[in-house]
Amino acid sequence: MTDAELIALHGGPTKLAKLLGFPDEGAAQRVQNWKKRGIPPAVKVKHPSLFLNLPESSTDGRAQQAQGVAHA
Repeated sequence: MTDAELIALHGGPTKLAKLLGFPDEGAAQRVQNWKKRGIPPAVKVKHPSLFLNLPESSTDGRAQQAQGVAHA
């Protein structure tokens, strides 16, 4: 799935900006720009439930690592 398709899947730039918690001023334009430039990898990693196809729980720990959970 392309980044533009991901943005559309989440309701478009305005709705996705709100889901990401971006301030109102310029937020929709910022997300709109991602349709051409691509969604920054840091944003995808910070919000895996929106952008990454990861299971809720994983036996090998990949889902938890992607969400920044440390393993002992």
